[in-house]
Amino acid sequence: MQEFKTLFQPECQVLKNMGSIQMLMTYFKLLLTAIFWGGTFISGRMLAHSVPPFSAAFFRFLFAAVCLYVLVLRREGKIPRLERQQILPVALLGLTGVFAYNVFFFNGLKFITAGRASIIIANNPIIISVFAALLFRESLSPIKLVGILISVTGAVVAISGGDPRVLFAGGIGIGDLLIFGCVLSWSAYSLMGKRVMRDLSPLAAVSHSAAVGVLALLIPACMEGMPAAVPGYSLVDWGNLAYLGLFGTVLGFVWYYEGIRVIGPSRASLFINFVPISAICLAHIILKEPLTVSLLVGAILVITGVTLNHLPVSGLRLSKLQVRP
Repeated sequence: MQEFKTLFQPECQVLKNMGSIQMLMTYFKLLLTAIFWGGTFISGRMLAHSVPPFSAAFFRFLFAAVCLYVLVLRREGKIPRLERQQILPVALLGLTGVFAYNVFFFNGLKFITAGRASIIIANNPIIISVFAALLFRESLSPIKLVGILISVTGAVVAISGGDPRVLFAGGIGIGDLLIFGCVLSWSAYSLMGKRVMRDLSPLAAVSHSAAVGVLALLIPACMEGMPAAVPGYSLVDWGNLAYLGLFGTVLGFVWYYEGIRVIGPSRASLFINFVPISAICLAHIILKEPLTVSLLVGAILVITGVTLNHLPVSGLRLSKLQVRP
């Protein structure tokens, strides 16, 4: 037996080294995914004042849908056909997670900064947990309730600029409400998607929902003048649209699910907490948005609350339903 161990020791060491390299590459891709998703707030903010919201969302997911279907063909050999009972759920995924989310996203970024928007959207897992408890009777442990309270406090600090009395005096701005619409629409998408993906692979479900979203966005995009406006789009506009479709949607999705497959949902999900941090930093560098104390404190509180929300007493176990920009 010792002779066999000695004989195959070099090969075992090579496999071990290959495994370590794969693990490092997985962590690196997950970190890049968080940066890509943080960057979507910057691209969205840049587009908000030059490309109308329906048009921006249409082109983002036109790019994404084409690439996603190519990936489905390569990985699954064919594009799965939808059964009759799957058509309505997949259509609802497209209308909530693609159509509604992006209309709220691009409209909201006209009014508030990219960093502030990222902190509001970082509360996605919190809202999903609350709705899951209300609709599906999933348990909310004391530590989850504490996490919800901390996360909401962080959002209030960021939105109010550190003075919650502002919210009661002037109310929450239209931009904040629109971005919160992103949270609600993504929560609906996630809760429905949890059931749809029992019968479809995540890649196929997202591809079909992206296609539904593109079809739903086409008419309103044309009504806001997209065909006539396209020749006037700048290279920066097309670059931002391509970034949102390819890096912010396709590559981010693929790498995130690769991470789940290699290291599991618990550890992969932790990287989502880097999204608001990357968004705030990129917004400061690219858009020259100020790094205020209230914004940073709010981000830290939200990240802490989201992490606690996924920490049961028995240990670390994160939900598969996460943030998506």
